[in-house]
Amino acid sequence: MSEHGTRPEGYLGTEGRITKGPAPELVEAGYQLETDDAPLLHRGLALADLAHQVSLIEAGAVQPDVVRPLLRRLLELVDSDPADFRYDPEYGDAYNARERELEQTLGSVTGWLHLGRTRREAGRIAFRIALRRLLLDLHTDVGTLAAVLAERQEEHAGAIWADSTYLQPAQPSTFGHYLGQFGEQALRHLERIEAAYRTADICPGGSGGAGGSRIPVDRQRVADLLGFDRVGANTRDAMWSVDAPLDAVFAGVQAVLTADQLAEDLEIFASPAFDYVELDAALCRASVLMPQKRNPYALAVIRGGAGTLSGRLAGLITTARTPSARTDNWLYTYGEVAGALGLAGRLVRLTAAVVRGLQVNTAVLASGAAADFIGAADLAEDLSLSHRLDYRTSYRIVGAAVATAVANGVDRLSAASLADAADRVIGERLRVSDDLLTAVEDPVALVEARRAPGSASPDRVREHAGLIRQRIETAQRWRDERRAVVAAAENGLQVTARALAVGPAA
Repeated sequence: MSEHGTRPEGYLGTEGRITKGPAPELVEAGYQLETDDAPLLHRGLALADLAHQVSLIEAGAVQPDVVRPLLRRLLELVDSDPADFRYDPEYGDAYNARERELEQTLGSVTGWLHLGRTRREAGRIAFRIALRRLLLDLHTDVGTLAAVLAERQEEHAGAIWADSTYLQPAQPSTFGHYLGQFGEQALRHLERIEAAYRTADICPGGSGGAGGSRIPVDRQRVADLLGFDRVGANTRDAMWSVDAPLDAVFAGVQAVLTADQLAEDLEIFASPAFDYVELDAALCRASVLMPQKRNPYALAVIRGGAGTLSGRLAGLITTARTPSARTDNWLYTYGEVAGALGLAGRLVRLTAAVVRGLQVNTAVLASGAAADFIGAADLAEDLSLSHRLDYRTSYRIVGAAVATAVANGVDRLSAASLADAADRVIGERLRVSDDLLTAVEDPVALVEARRAPGSASPDRVREHAGLIRQRIETAQRWRDERRAVVAAAENGLQVTARALAVGPAA
């Protein structure tokens, strides 16, 4: 660390009206924070600089022979290890530290990096390049989770269980149908990630200070060289708006909230009191004191991570509450967004491992589906239809019969008990056939009868699993196309820059 008021050794001059070196407190609290983002931005900065230099040459603003040493060095940096480059926090953010290092080895040719643009433009482009990659990685992870859920959904399409709300027995269903809800949610997360990608896939190139550059750089050409879908329609917006990173983290949070909801359920289902499921041993942790314990540690990781990630989103939203075109709403953004999306990916991958290794105790599930008067709502519906009663009246009759049975320690209803309940509710003894009662006591038959699209009958559950797979394939094609577009553009940029760096054949 240099003494307060001095620049590091090798400093090549002041910056405008800044005549002193940075205070060590500023370096520690601010500049170090920004240079910590260097590994995230390293490759994108080199690509952004290459695209800018190519555009300057094509616009006639600089001659190729002038910037050839700079082009050659930038080409070397594209695929280099950020750890091998000296990012000195005393020079400020990653871009400034990088420029100083280049200036010490290349000299004044490095100054062409700034013609017609600010360092923020290069940084924004580099961040969007990184953000696109992070979103595609998360898209892959969510697609994998959806595929695993569809596989287990189909496997347990006929696993009868008592579905619940508020942890209370509700209606007979299948465990496959239960898993299918999370697969459907995952598909929506894929759509959210794709929407966030489209917002991130806008190039700020050619923005100048904020209002555009007087240098005749072709903004669409810059976007094409970097594989962006389009240029920002307003240069100030493209440079300073923070909705793209917020959308990205929101999509990640939504994906993890689904993982959390499943983990919350599974922690209950895996308890001995329920014994519905058992986690793979590799995803559990032993107690150091109690040898009989098998703690579902993976679920705790998912649940704690979901809370942490939600807090990060709240922090980013709070930081975004500033006047426009300010640094404070970007200062923490790069690292926080990258960290949030990285955490989201890890949690989604862990959730896929949990679902993949889940052992479902189908016998326990089936036993629960035949208890607790699980067909009561179906019986009320049948009474309504067969006796032309409004549903609320039928509901009260069945409810009264269930209450009496519970009070008497009886675990099933009878025609006589329903007649007694009807007499109390409507003053008339209903004649209920034994066939009707038998039908609503068979959870398999009740589930089979739920045949509307998206419902719990095994055939519909299998159908839904197939639809999820089809939509996963569509999402994968979209992802592969995006990766191919970016790879082709970056390769083309390097080919063009390399030709300019070599110069005309002798």
